Amino acid sequence: MTALMENAALVFLGLASGLAVGSGLVAFLVVLDVIPRLAQITGSTKQGPALEMAVIAGALYWTAADFFEWRLWLPAWTPALLGIFVGGFVGTVAAALTEVLNVFPILARRLRMESFMSWLLAAMVLGKVLGSLFEWLVFRAQ
Repeated sequence: MTALMENAALVFLGLASGLAVGSGLVAFLVVLDVIPRLAQITGSTKQGPALEMAVIAGALYWTAADFFEWRLWLPAWTPALLGIFVGGFVGTVAAALTEVLNVFPILARRLRMESFMSWLLAAMVLGKVLGSLFEWLVFRAQ
């Protein structure tokens, strides 16, 4: 019975985590208009729907690859080439976000926390670091 309870708790935590991350990603993409802004910066506004489908297809593919533990057998030089493309994508997304990411000052103003802005950012960074450390040192160590 204990193993059943543990498995039920793991299923619940997995689904809850997936919903939280998925909701955050969708909110990030929709509220901040990341994909349309990215298309505007790169001059590919006519391919907007294709960019959206690429994001959806990539999320679905890599979710399935992780879930079913698919492995890719590629030549040794492939990660370097893929790294160039990933770096370009991250750079363009970062450029798009610099224009739309007035979220933190607006959030601080609405919460009346302007004088605590550095504390707010530090708390977010610390939470991310501690969550990552927990993932790598505790959760994956089992």
